[in-house]
Amino acid sequence: MPETPLVEHRILYPPIYRTGGVVKYIAPEGEYTIDDVIAEVETKEGTVKVKMWHKWPVRRPRPFREKLPPVEPLITGIRTIDTLFPIAIGGAAAIPGPFGSGKTVTIRTLAMYSEARLVFPVLCGERGNEAADALQGLLKLVDPNTGRPLMERTTIIVNTSNMPVAAREASIYMGVTIAEYFRDQGYDSFLMADSTSRWLRP
Repeated sequence: MPETPLVEHRILYPPIYRTGGVVKYIAPEGEYTIDDVIAEVETKEGTVKVKMWHKWPVRRPRPFREKLPPVEPLITGIRTIDTLFPIAIGGAAAIPGPFGSGKTVTIRTLAMYSEARLVFPVLCGERGNEAADALQGLLKLVDPNTGRPLMERTTIIVNTSNMPVAAREASIYMGVTIAEYFRDQGYDSFLMADSTSRWLRP
């Protein structure tokens, strides 16, 4: 299903059903709402009706077949990072720094130039004015590879610093869950959290 001009949304079989099955029905091409049944799969547990969405608890990791070692570098498009502090695809990195040192600007640059198909910035503790500034900046960005708005391949999750710690922490889990959902569709997902120092529990 076309999500945006840059992203095709691939409808997933809900991973809560551990066993496989046989596809008995697929809806013909046309227009449907997200609640319409577009496929039926016959399993040992009965008939599973597949819709264009499924529920998944944000604190439960999505299942995977195997964990691959991070051996291939992620080309970020930032020479300093790629040369001195390389990040592996499937790996993790942190950008420590004081207020005003350019962490949020680095996130914008990574969103534009990194070799990732989909970008998920989680603003999980920014002050309200910082979050608004970061959001406005992201809305203006243009994808250098396509010339189209970067927002067509970006999902932003915002929880400002005046929210409870539990809410800020939940925004991280939500970002991870959404990134994993699109990873399961075969896309390279790039998750960024800003800033972790304001949601970690004491």
